[in-house]
Amino acid sequence: MINQIAVIGGGTMGRGIAYTAALSGFEVILQDISEEAIGNAREYIENLLNKNVTKGYIESLQAEEAKKNLSYATNLQEAVRKTDLVIEAALETMEIKINIFKQLDEFAPAHAILATNTSTMSPSEIAACTKRPDQCIAMHFFNPVHRMKLIEIIRGLDTSDSTVEVVKQVAEKMGKETVEVNEFPGFVTSRMNCLIGNEAMNMLMEGVASVEDIDKALKLGLNHPMGPLDLADLVGLDSRLRNMEYLYHHLGEKYRPSPILVKYVKAGRLGRKSGRGFYDYTNK
Repeated sequence: MINQIAVIGGGTMGRGIAYTAALSGFEVILQDISEEAIGNAREYIENLLNKNVTKGYIESLQAEEAKKNLSYATNLQEAVRKTDLVIEAALETMEIKINIFKQLDEFAPAHAILATNTSTMSPSEIAACTKRPDQCIAMHFFNPVHRMKLIEIIRGLDTSDSTVEVVKQVAEKMGKETVEVNEFPGFVTSRMNCLIGNEAMNMLMEGVASVEDIDKALKLGLNHPMGPLDLADLVGLDSRLRNMEYLYHHLGEKYRPSPILVKYVKAGRLGRKSGRGFYDYTNK
């Protein structure tokens, strides 16, 4: 039974997962090595709870209980020593994830399940650095976590049936639907999303249509809730580029990153988090 969840990484996904887990009744420890990241995550979570009370999405008692369920840490060993489930939400870089999983394997209790929130990478490769590959799995959440209803569950080569079932139960308690995906680079959603977004970038570069009209066409013509360029800005263009490079390396030419994406990242135009990407957010 999962009572305590440790979330590793206080960025956009980590704080979203921590918020959702705490609101769902889990005891949650959010860990990041950066004091600044932890401070920003705490502020974000408390502001979101208060805003959702004001809007009537949750009751004030729920918000207070969620705050009580949450604690914050910079020391990874302390954060995971009593946990039942760890969800790693660090940068989408294999070297970083493997380094974290080695520490998790050393410091987390023997019964703890180790999950990665990777959107593209191999849970088998990540699990191989541990002594518990049967208890390792990928849980791919979507941004913003508190609104998006899906979690992709990806088995590694050695992931046990019991690990899959426990993770599905956790997702259900968080109010999420799940799909079980066989391991392959990009899984289901990232493969499709990266292709659509990359083609939108190529069309922009070729002068087919403006940013606004490309997004409008997909929203109104194909019933997408967000346009692909707006979504890329939300995800972060640096994150999207890392995903594209990983898929290009493993799946070939059709995932070659659009030159305009590479150019924007080099220029520091990373989307909403930097104030400018395909859209300008400086005056919003």
